Amino acid sequence: MALRLSLRPSERVIIGGAVITNGNARAEITVENDVPVLRRGDILSPSVVATPCERIYLALELAYVEPERRTGHLTAYHDLARELLQAAPSCVANLDEIDARLAAERPYYALKEAQTLLEHERDLLSHVR
Repeated sequence: MALRLSLRPSERVIIGGAVITNGNARAEITVENDVPVLRRGDILSPSVVATPCERIYLALELAYVEPERRTGHLTAYHDLARELLQAAPSCVANLDEIDARLAAERPYYALKEAQTLLEHERDLLSHVR
């Protein structure tokens, strides 16, 4: 099934590993084959990663958009997840959901669940002065 994307002016999107930036006008494109697609709101730039959960999100993002390097990115994810569980056991439910989606070979949905993990981390950090 084709995926239709409407892009705002200057909006960035990753399609099949390629970073694409729209021009000055709205554009509509159709992706007709099965490739990874991430819109601007789902893309976390490596230059802004600062927290443990952001590192986990980035590992999952890379596993999704770089399927040829997925094994290495998932190894990094598992190492980071183990470290996170030691420091913040309250993240176990989020990590279990991510693992279930990865086991079902649904990396995009694992990435979406990682957004919930980021929200949980923000909530935890909001209580720290």
